[in-house]
Amino acid sequence: MRSPAPGSHFTRSPAVRHSPGHRFPASSPPRTDTIRADTIRALFPALAESSEVYLDSAATTQKPLPVIETIQRYHSSRTANAGRGAYAWSTELTARVADVRARAAAFLGAEHPDEVVFTAGATAALNAVALSWGLAELADGDEILYNPRDHASAVHPWHHLRQLLARFGRRIELVPYRTTELGEADTADILGKLTPRTRLIVTSHLHHVFGGLTTLEELRGRIDPSVLLCFDCSQSGGHLPVDVTALGADFAVFAAHKMLGAPGVGILYCHRRIHDRLLPFLPGGNSGVRLTESGLVGTAMPDLLEGGTHNIPGILALGSALDVLESFGIEAVAAHNRALTQRLIERLRTAPGLEFLPGPAYAPCETGYGIVSFRIAGITAADAGFVLGEMGFLVRTGLHCTPAAAPGADDLDSVRVSTHIYNTLDEIDRFTACVTTIAEEVT
Repeated sequence: MRSPAPGSHFTRSPAVRHSPGHRFPASSPPRTDTIRADTIRALFPALAESSEVYLDSAATTQKPLPVIETIQRYHSSRTANAGRGAYAWSTELTARVADVRARAAAFLGAEHPDEVVFTAGATAALNAVALSWGLAELADGDEILYNPRDHASAVHPWHHLRQLLARFGRRIELVPYRTTELGEADTADILGKLTPRTRLIVTSHLHHVFGGLTTLEELRGRIDPSVLLCFDCSQSGGHLPVDVTALGADFAVFAAHKMLGAPGVGILYCHRRIHDRLLPFLPGGNSGVRLTESGLVGTAMPDLLEGGTHNIPGILALGSALDVLESFGIEAVAAHNRALTQRLIERLRTAPGLEFLPGPAYAPCETGYGIVSFRIAGITAADAGFVLGEMGFLVRTGLHCTPAAAPGADDLDSVRVSTHIYNTLDEIDRFTACVTTIAEEVT
């Protein structure tokens, strides 16, 4: 195993520790070995019907039967629109959507249901932050700190915002910061780049390639309270405990399809303290605006950022996904992923010519959140992924939606393994044996 190549893109990090926003209880989390693996897999029809090993849950999770059945029931029984009619079919759906909103708020650690906005996905949620907050609040010379090696959805919206503002004579600065060898945001670099014009810090809570957890706890008490924090929780939501209040988040985004839910639904958390600083995001039917003689006037959250017809089956399916996650216990899911990650790293260390990307492989203590990326000398990531796929192991390869223009983007071309509750130690052992065989043949 080789360490990350020296250079400006990665910096050394202090030891990993549990921190705010990561809600493990004082006692050890429950163990998932009390749940039979075949019982878990039976909940996921796509896995129950296949002999292949799915190791791409950072791209999307498998869908449990209750989620699938919820979507089918919406389309086959009492189909209606929520918030539109006074008849029972509609009012019942309105109440069910409100219930999912309240449950999502509790699951994510939000203090109030009106802090939860339903969007078309995490990408839409991050763009909503850029357009509803950024257009209203940013002035000429203001700055946003961001990680150019984060997912494109956490990078491109700020560049789009900068271009839009420039058309109106406001020029903002996008200030990049580095990543540590643990795959976390480099908080020392962030502190060194803060200025009186910094307005927003954007970070991935769990990095989609490196699997490093960032809480920004080192910044607490050291930055101006007016600097807002935006967390992309697309990879952490549904994979480990998340508490947006403990994180000190002003904004946080989640993707339902990575939380055992269906595609097409995202969650945007907006703390109440910034509600009066937001513009409408999608003004239209049933949105939180009213037309007056002087123009559009915003009303209350979350309607202010929700326009048009909700993805009702997707929202109801999110409720069913939360049921499943809570039945397992999110602490148990995190503990299971940690065990799988540690086994994966342990077994891959012996493969010749294998190089880990930054992340839990370099942590001084046992940690891991279900994401590990690596390269094998002598074979491209794409070819390795193809061979693995032919042998029944489904993994992601490439840049993993990191912008190609990011500094050192070529270094990110890799094989990514990502796990969830339905994966087993036996699958990890068989996968690592296959990787070792490939590595031995090409090196």
